[in-house]
Amino acid sequence: MERNPMRKNLVQAQGEKKERISVLAILKILLAMYLVTGGLLLLLSALLYKMQLSESVVSVGIVLIYVISGFLGGLLMGKVMKTRRFFWGMVIGGAYFLILVLGSILFEKGINMELSRLFTTLVLCTASGMIGGMAS
Repeated sequence: MERNPMRKNLVQAQGEKKERISVLAILKILLAMYLVTGGLLLLLSALLYKMQLSESVVSVGIVLIYVISGFLGGLLMGKVMKTRRFFWGMVIGGAYFLILVLGSILFEKGINMELSRLFTTLVLCTASGMIGGMAS
């Protein structure tokens, strides 16, 4: 029997605060992910210019950039969140993917890839975010 029920409610309320994350923190993590993406895309384009890379090598490079950015986002999100880090890593990976798709829709006037590639990109972003969250 609990002697002080108010203490129990206070402990529960403190535990719930750990699960809350601010929108600002999510935006900062997404910004970091997109800065890494931009830097790696610049590096890839420089390599393409200097080395005349084939299309298949560039495609692999783009996939690696998605994975590295997703992993970084999951890692950062896992550091911020102390519980359910794999879940929060998946969330940030999914948010990264959604922004990619929305950007593609806005700038390309629609989705410019096959449904299977779109699904593969979704899996890559969320899975790498989850792995980053678990590694944190």
